[in-house]
Amino acid sequence: MNILETIIEFKKEEVSKKKREVSMVELERRAFFGRKTFSLKDFLLSKEKTGIIAEFKRRSPSKGIINDKVDVGDVTKGYTENGASCLSVLTDKHFFGGSDEDLIKARVNKIPVLRKDFIIDEYQIFEAKSIGADVILLIAACLTPVEVKTLAAFAENIGLEVLLELHDETELGHVCDETGIIGINNRNLKTFVVDIDRSLNMARKIPVGKIKVAESGINSVENIILFKENGFDGFLIGENFMKEADPTIAFALFVQQLKQKLHES
Repeated sequence: MNILETIIEFKKEEVSKKKREVSMVELERRAFFGRKTFSLKDFLLSKEKTGIIAEFKRRSPSKGIINDKVDVGDVTKGYTENGASCLSVLTDKHFFGGSDEDLIKARVNKIPVLRKDFIIDEYQIFEAKSIGADVILLIAACLTPVEVKTLAAFAENIGLEVLLELHDETELGHVCDETGIIGINNRNLKTFVVDIDRSLNMARKIPVGKIKVAESGINSVENIILFKENGFDGFLIGENFMKEADPTIAFALFVQQLKQKLHES
């Protein structure tokens, strides 16, 4: 069993337990559920933003602890003030050290917030809305095309956008009308090997009209410029900033370098 399969098996038990503890009716009564959401599409395409989906992540199964010393409120505030188009917040506790409370703390920022988790059930989508998320992640590697279509339609129906994550060409069949934003993970979820060239080749097969987001393994402004040249509008980056003592400063310097490079070109 690979790490993704292990996570999904754990997630099934976790969701089942949560359903017994808090009903969807109770989730719908929470204050955040009725709020007007921010559009990730609009923020990614805005000329005033960087296109960067800046991630808050304490640890991962492959890297172990990345940064468990910083405050989610401080970091996401810094990301927002320096031009992030969206905040990605890990809410999985067991494998990534995240929590729903992390996303709630990030919600004070006036940009879209992505709930980064392993969504396998409609309950989790209701849960995402109840904690202030604007966008959910659907990972093709752990869902069938029918499940993606069903879950994406459910999310859209309650006012949430969907980022569909692909990691190889066998998953292109998961793309559907309900998935307008397509993420291509440069890191293979089963082996954790990063291959940017594979992602660029795969991107050419994404249907016209979809917004493309590059995910994982982005560690330089040159990476972003290369992805821009290949039709990408979004760039999900976490570890590159989170591995630094002060992710906010790392992000600000990165954005400064990016603007300078884009101006020169």
